[in-house]
Amino acid sequence: MLECVANISEGRDASLLSRLQDACGRDLLDLHTDPDHHRSVFTLVGEGSIRQLTLLTVDSVDVSQHVDGIHPRLGAMDVVPFVPLSPSTLHDAVQARQTFAEWAAGELGIPCFLYGPTHGALTTDRTLPDIRRRAWRDLLPDLGPQHPHPTAGAICVGARPILIAYNIWMHDPSGGANVRSIAQTLRSASVRTLALAIGDHFQVSMNLVDPESAGPFDVYTRVQELSQGTATTIERCELVGLIPESVLERSPRHMWETLDLGPDKTIEHRLRARGIQLS
Repeated sequence: MLECVANISEGRDASLLSRLQDACGRDLLDLHTDPDHHRSVFTLVGEGSIRQLTLLTVDSVDVSQHVDGIHPRLGAMDVVPFVPLSPSTLHDAVQARQTFAEWAAGELGIPCFLYGPTHGALTTDRTLPDIRRRAWRDLLPDLGPQHPHPTAGAICVGARPILIAYNIWMHDPSGGANVRSIAQTLRSASVRTLALAIGDHFQVSMNLVDPESAGPFDVYTRVQELSQGTATTIERCELVGLIPESVLERSPRHMWETLDLGPDKTIEHRLRARGIQLS
């Protein structure tokens, strides 16, 4: 069984988001929208509905007009990672990545950059941040046209283990200098960070790529420590998408509300609600 966590460059048009949601049917486990990032994250189970979601997104979202979203992006359907859930393996995710990228490049004419484990000669073990840094500079797409689609841009198609997308919102009288320092200090092999300014607020936006060793409680505690002695404070936490039950159980129960966690926000809970049990 695979999870697909599609990141779309649209977070404001409620009518369009409703139609995109309908396109996913019962495969949709979670939808997180962010008007500041101008971005939405669709967490899907399986490979069945990602093509319908992609078709409607490409038909409806013109990334060339997407000028004021905070989050970096390369395309309308920006990121499509396939994630193995037990009993599937990363090899299954790599195969799904290849099949989807060949379809998007061949049928839709959208260039695709691949990330994650190597598949033949098509990609190295590059990461999504690698693509964001290098695309159209010294890195061309692995599949499809060698130039951006005029309205859809490009798609980053990945195969990866489970990660947690997590934001900590902060008040920073220094104008963001402290938040940028915190984000840089927090960055590691297990925690990818961006420091973002959103209106009068600031955000440490994170991908927790090894959540069993560095989960939401761990990064929250570390941000608290790094804020000591400054006027910078945590305002709130925000989970983007879902987490594994094992990561929730590692977090102190009395902190769940503060951390924006709970049993109903786990992958396993959403699957059981659809009659699916992980092995």
